[in-house]
Amino acid sequence: MSWIATLVDPGFWRPLKPKLATTLTEGYGWSRLRADAIAGLTVAIVALPLAMAIAIGSGVTPDRGLTTAVVGGFLISALGGSRFQIGGPAAAFIVIVVGIAHVHGDAGLLTAMFLAGFVLIGAALLKLGAWVKYVPGPVILGFTSGIGVLILVGQIKDFCGLKGNVPADVIGRILALVANSSSFAPPSFLAGAATLALIVGLKKWRPNWPALLIAVVGVSGLTTLTGFPVETIGTRFGGLAASLPSPSLPDLSWHRITEMLPSAFTIAFLVAVESLLSAVAADTMGGSRHRSNAEVMAQGVANIASSLFGGLPVTGVIARTGINIAAGGTSPVAGMLHAIFVLLAMVLLAPLAKYMALPCLAAVLVNVAWRLIDWRELVHFSWGAPSDDRLVLLATLGLTILVDLNVAIAVGVGLAAMLFVHRMSELPGVHLGDRAMLDEDESDVEDTMTPVAAPIVPDGVRVIQLRGPLFFGAAATVAATFRQLDHWPDILILRMGHVPLIDATAVSVLEELAAQCRKHGNTRLIICGLQAQPRAALEGFGFLKDNDVALADDLPGALADAKRRLTPESALMSAAGR
Repeated sequence: MSWIATLVDPGFWRPLKPKLATTLTEGYGWSRLRADAIAGLTVAIVALPLAMAIAIGSGVTPDRGLTTAVVGGFLISALGGSRFQIGGPAAAFIVIVVGIAHVHGDAGLLTAMFLAGFVLIGAALLKLGAWVKYVPGPVILGFTSGIGVLILVGQIKDFCGLKGNVPADVIGRILALVANSSSFAPPSFLAGAATLALIVGLKKWRPNWPALLIAVVGVSGLTTLTGFPVETIGTRFGGLAASLPSPSLPDLSWHRITEMLPSAFTIAFLVAVESLLSAVAADTMGGSRHRSNAEVMAQGVANIASSLFGGLPVTGVIARTGINIAAGGTSPVAGMLHAIFVLLAMVLLAPLAKYMALPCLAAVLVNVAWRLIDWRELVHFSWGAPSDDRLVLLATLGLTILVDLNVAIAVGVGLAAMLFVHRMSELPGVHLGDRAMLDEDESDVEDTMTPVAAPIVPDGVRVIQLRGPLFFGAAATVAATFRQLDHWPDILILRMGHVPLIDATAVSVLEELAAQCRKHGNTRLIICGLQAQPRAALEGFGFLKDNDVALADDLPGALADAKRRLTPESALMSAAGR
């Protein structure tokens, strides 16, 4: 069977080869190991407070964020297609995790992650990794900025020490926060504000220092020593697990699978977008080139493993990847060591984690959320982008904040596609031939720029010039132009040298034209300048053979063929008809 031959073909698996294997075959010595160890430790120092903050922001215990960093981070580096990628929990998933857990519970979340892993593996096997680049920029900007707004709103409760329960939807959350504003706790707000100020200040004045860890540990330690009345990991969660949990399968009943499949596709989509954007950024910073399908494959395996250990969705993250490159990481070993260092911290420092103040961890996410909202790009789009792109951006941003990320992505991508089709449908030029039109550049193939002398169209011949992609969006325009033919010649020449592609709908329009040719005196069709894709499509549909269409390389060749086919009798009849 053909699919078996494909699976045993070494070329099929080559794009899925991990970068780790490439690194090891290049030669790996002590100097590189030392550099990777330093980079891995640097990233782990940043990842520790961030992973716990993301977990708490997602409504789960902080140790699950660390589990995600350990299990997912190790596998993404070991199996991924990027030399520098660092994997772990991402703030962008907080909204998704909260939404899924609110509706389906934690069991539903783990099932969705497990299924998302297989969706990603399937996408890698189908070589769909490169397709992520086709997601429009306004859609990515819209949902990432919208997620930033939602994270920012979600941290107000812990940042300000407010009491009471808040719903998952943003409007209900804001109303609940306003209703509970009387429980505002100045000590919590001061701790969060001090942490945020320290993070921002250190990033500006000492960018090489681990700002997140210094700020969280420093302010948390100060609140503990002074007896500041703020909520901590210990008071809310009772402490931190000192080891990884035992793996177990999530609920894979048929009902649960069908229920969680839409959420699984959402997780898989965001994982792919986030990780591949991070890999592209790493290529720019580190001068490397990632393998997109190997990266997607690693993300799938990592999310399956994370769900087995009770973790969170895991993806490649730009900030930690950038820190890895800046710290001197040379290979995926740095990411693997980062995961090992996080595990060691879980084992050795778990008793101290209970003193971390929740307003300090909320401040970490406030800082992340502010960076997710790309204010500069939003302003740039609002003022300088075409109206179509602004519409897509506003729709995706608004739906992300007010409705649901699933709806936002679906509507954003769908709206962008429809607007693109509308713009493309306006491009094709369809011109009925005359002497003036033939005075233009007569080259029928785009890379042939040499003009020819304007030929004379003999009686009984008519030329139609087609330009641009012929697809379903342009089909109505092309068909309407064909119907404008006021007389039918003996021979009709279609110039298609500037048609780069054609789809099934456009082929149907040409079939209609051929039928009209037979109806009006058996007009003969000649097509000149066919490019590769249109020719393959027309041959595949049997259009050329079924309609006895003649082909020519260019317009002079088509006219010469037409002259040979014209008989004196047909030329006289054609002249009399006019």
